Amino acid sequence: MDYIAIGKAVNTHGLRGELKIESWTDYEQQRFQKGNTLYFKQAEQYIPVQVATYRRHKGFALVSFQGMQEINAVEVYKGCELFIKATDRPSLPNGAYYFSDIIGFSVFNEEGEELGKILGMEETNGAQRNIRVERQDGSTFLVPHVPAFIKEVQIAQQRMIIHQMEGLL
Repeated sequence: MDYIAIGKAVNTHGLRGELKIESWTDYEQQRFQKGNTLYFKQAEQYIPVQVATYRRHKGFALVSFQGMQEINAVEVYKGCELFIKATDRPSLPNGAYYFSDIIGFSVFNEEGEELGKILGMEETNGAQRNIRVERQDGSTFLVPHVPAFIKEVQIAQQRMIIHQMEGLL
């Protein structure tokens, strides 16, 4: 079964079992809705937990889980990533894609020259996300995930066309 990372438990908050979650999802309120099942990855195992409470505080999601309403019960999850099952993702409109779906896509410039393969998406503090691309020689470069650079994503062909401005590579 495939899992998708949606955040990371960076610390505990208070004594009542809340975890401070660095959220990586665009659907935060939906993901952390009371009763939803999420999975902590610990020692290569996915441990199911059920959301009890969710709120925002100082830029982080504060989440508690059923049966774990005290700090000692959740401390073991500090530093662990939080996942959903891939089948729990909502479907997207035609032409839209999840970032995890484009990993491994070939990247081409507008002239048709292959530049490399997508390794992943990197968050920035408040700015746009960046796509990390690996060249054939193993070196990497970043492409801002904005329309000025991303010209076309061809899902069926598993390729992305970018505008290669001077200084980008």
